[in-house]
Amino acid sequence: MKLNKVTVDDINVKGKKVLVRVDFNVPLKEGVITNDNRITAALPTIKKLIADGGKVILCSHLGKPKNGPEEKFSLAPVAVRLSELLDQDVIFANDDEVVGENAKAAVAAMKDGDVVLLQNTRFRKEETKNLEPFAGELASLAEVFVMDAFGSAHRAHCSTAGVTNHIKDTAVGYLMQKEIDYLGNAVENPVRPFVAILGGAKVADKLNVISNLLEKCDTLIIGGGMAYTFLKAKGYEVGKSLVDDSKIDYCKEMMAKAESLGKQLLLPVDTTVAAGFPDPIDGPIDVEVVDSDKIPADMEGLDIGTKTQALFGEAVKSAKTVVWNGPMGVFENPTLAAGTIAVAKALAETDATTIIGGGDSAAAVIQLGFSDKMSHISTGGGASLEYLEGKVLPGIDVIADK
Repeated sequence: MKLNKVTVDDINVKGKKVLVRVDFNVPLKEGVITNDNRITAALPTIKKLIADGGKVILCSHLGKPKNGPEEKFSLAPVAVRLSELLDQDVIFANDDEVVGENAKAAVAAMKDGDVVLLQNTRFRKEETKNLEPFAGELASLAEVFVMDAFGSAHRAHCSTAGVTNHIKDTAVGYLMQKEIDYLGNAVENPVRPFVAILGGAKVADKLNVISNLLEKCDTLIIGGGMAYTFLKAKGYEVGKSLVDDSKIDYCKEMMAKAESLGKQLLLPVDTTVAAGFPDPIDGPIDVEVVDSDKIPADMEGLDIGTKTQALFGEAVKSAKTVVWNGPMGVFENPTLAAGTIAVAKALAETDATTIIGGGDSAAAVIQLGFSDKMSHISTGGGASLEYLEGKVLPGIDVIADK
């Protein structure tokens, strides 16, 4: 299953027009970028292609425009920020149809090392359905295609997959390569012991991940809201905690599967409970810690307890590879972030390869200030989940193998 894709280090782009699918889906507030992490993450690949004398044509989506072009979803602010970061002009081809007169003229005028940014790919309805003629129009601008948007790799769109029906020279960028190395290959071929930690609210979101990781890991740790369905499956009273009654049998099956495979499945032994969900989410809240099998009927579990923090921390200590996806509790609340902080600390202190699978756990690690202590923080939420499920991602699949 080890992937070995052509990378930007393997191709010669001098004098060639290179279409690069990046992830510039940045948060905007009144037209101002509030966090430019995704732009800075794309810089190594862009700079490499510039240095090699390529003509760099960048494309990305931003947000979810429903009815074609909308000014609030324009990539114009991104072009301004990117040119500051690159310290060179970035031509913004502002066409509602993405590949219009402005784009064609801008690309025709390019010299080696120039950069053009196209308008939001989702301004075209065909984009998310991977339909012609848009895929062909995008491809007509370039001779080489580089995929560097892992966050969109689980979607077969015109700009992530369809263009490769027309462009045969393909490669992955540095961001994609890092995701493949860590998320893909570390999970397929881990240094053991391999510990996987799953959290987040819903069991339903992680069904296939639980099943797939049980076959690959040595220890599977389950926390967050999804743990209460497992606890109820064990026959415990879970009070007003979040439970998916339709998944109780599934949880029983997974516990049985772990046992038959000889894998350790760790569930919370105690839980932090309150009378209800915090409102506002970051407001003050009265909590107490009770054993997992003694949750009062009128209380709701909102975080792992102190004994569980120690138990999960201990399991991580001896690991050589750790993958973590999903917080241990309502981490947006200072009182209920304790479990997530404890797990983040345990990962920060271990010598293991630590891989954070995007989404809320990535946000938590960054917010809590532990990001520089992790081996890899995935840039994809849904994409990293599907990768951990063992699925083939279309945006990776379409790129040439070495």
